[in-house]
Amino acid sequence: MKKFHYKAKGQDGKIEEGEATSEDRFSLATDMKNVGKTIISIKEIKDKKGLFSKSSSIVLFTRVKLREKILFMRNLSSMINAGLPLSRALGVLERQTKNPGFKKIIQEISDGITKGNSLSSSLEKHSKVFSGLETAMVRVGEESGNLSDSLDVVAGQLEKSYTLRKKIKSAMMYPSIIMSLMVVIGALMMVFVVPTLMATFQDLDVELPTSTKIIVGTSNFMRDHFLLFILSVAGGIFALISLGKTKKGKKVLDFVSLRIPLIGGIVVEYNTAQTTRTLSSLLSSGVGVVEAITITQEVVQNSYYKEVFDKSIIDVQKGIPLSESFIKNEKLYPSIAAEMVQVGEETGQLSAMLQKVALYYEEEVNTKTKDMSTIIEPFLMIIIGLGVGFFAVSMLSPMYSVMGNI
Repeated sequence: MKKFHYKAKGQDGKIEEGEATSEDRFSLATDMKNVGKTIISIKEIKDKKGLFSKSSSIVLFTRVKLREKILFMRNLSSMINAGLPLSRALGVLERQTKNPGFKKIIQEISDGITKGNSLSSSLEKHSKVFSGLETAMVRVGEESGNLSDSLDVVAGQLEKSYTLRKKIKSAMMYPSIIMSLMVVIGALMMVFVVPTLMATFQDLDVELPTSTKIIVGTSNFMRDHFLLFILSVAGGIFALISLGKTKKGKKVLDFVSLRIPLIGGIVVEYNTAQTTRTLSSLLSSGVGVVEAITITQEVVQNSYYKEVFDKSIIDVQKGIPLSESFIKNEKLYPSIAAEMVQVGEETGQLSAMLQKVALYYEEEVNTKTKDMSTIIEPFLMIIIGLGVGFFAVSMLSPMYSVMGNI
């Protein structure tokens, strides 16, 4: 049995919070529904005992790649569809998996199945690897008797997400390499080129311009305190990463990502595609609207989108259409998405319409990421030109000043 913290609305409309134990979150939601309570959110209370025990150490530090999960779901679906018992299929996957941590997880899932647990409850025990979306879809497949189909749908959902992420990363690769080279070349010039020019300036005994003093000062600091400079850069990167892991820091980074020219539009369309794709998959599988929204909230990473779902859960329970959440947040969800969701609700084809929205914005992200290198290239040229120009003017100004005096 697991321990959960829940927030629910009673029959009198009052919101209450508390703790309860149950086999899994879905069983708890059913129990609450039976006593007339509507679940708003459920979060598992993790037991910290044995955190660094031998049996859990491998799993604790395991990083399972998205591609590995796709293959796991796809292969498990194929083997079940071919008639293999679930425990035997998991055994085959365990032997095929090269990731030691993931192998251990599959073994634990297989052990759970042998003890009589369901696949969904076994997956839920590894919530850091398998998301609420994957667990819910598997549970629906078990209840409907179409586990193979549900696993295939999960694999398709993960593959769509993997493809979009890969395209965005590929599009960002070119500007990232250029900017990194600029930083490296700039550092080399500061360490090797500027000191040589500085010796010339000292021989000329000329008053240096402010821009030249800034470059010379930076060069002297890098040469005289090189270790401190490296530690400062590393510390800055570490601080930025640590900031991104805090709630306030994450919100700041999410805000910036939504406001960056060119990038912001892709972030909006990516999150719109992810939201509608996830909701469509869950609703088409028979998951309730409130539960589907709760699971989608776990899937999206941007904190501003999570806040939208906090409000939409309450609104939907009051009988307000889901489309209203899209309409009220037009800066996060394009108007065309809101209109299509509204039409889906009016025609009773919400799941199908959400899928069309997802396909549309996935294609938009695909197109924009293909064109990103071409669009960003002029901006990179301007940045490089400004950097080179600033350095050239700063280094040549003292020489022109001496020549003018002569």
